[in-house]
Amino acid sequence: MGQPEEHASGEAAQPGLPPGQRLQRGWPVTHYGPVPRFRPERWEFQVFGATADGLKHSWNHGEFGALPRSTVVADLHCVTRFSMLGAEWSGVPAQVVLDAAPPAPDVTHVMVWAEYGFSSNMRLADFAAEHTIFATHKDGELLTAEHGFPLRLIVPHLYAWKGPKWVRAVEYMTADRRGFWEERGYHNVGDPWKEQRFSYQEQPGEGPDL
Repeated sequence: MGQPEEHASGEAAQPGLPPGQRLQRGWPVTHYGPVPRFRPERWEFQVFGATADGLKHSWNHGEFGALPRSTVVADLHCVTRFSMLGAEWSGVPAQVVLDAAPPAPDVTHVMVWAEYGFSSNMRLADFAAEHTIFATHKDGELLTAEHGFPLRLIVPHLYAWKGPKWVRAVEYMTADRRGFWEERGYHNVGDPWKEQRFSYQEQPGEGPDL
């Protein structure tokens, strides 16, 4: 699910942090709504929408776990103003999903869907970025349920709400459409280095009409 609902305590601003962020030593739990119960026999990951072959693709929990894995070291910047630096995320790179279920040539954006119908939109280029990963582990340990187990998207160069917890599907889109937090006043792009926190900051072309 997404976050923004509280400000976490942290240290004074540090060099190298995006504007308005504070260094966080721990990992606060921030999300909207309850923590879902994981039922492995019912769990399924889907890719649908404007796929290259026009079909829906799906993997059960075992099949998704068997996809090629990788580990990236990347920061996490929460719009509630805390940042974790240098975390090690392990899981399935987004590029592996794109290779296994290619998008149609005219796809420009994706919608990432999670439990309870939560959604987050982003540009295809952001989703396909080198460090974007469907994480199952952080710093060598399995994610806890509160932090997104069994699957959490990490998009290090965007605010953390763009990477939902408890991911279940990716929808390929040929036009942009706002996700859950984007419909509720958060910036459609969400670049922490540009401090793109809220929709009123959007410039022409950065998002569909509200």
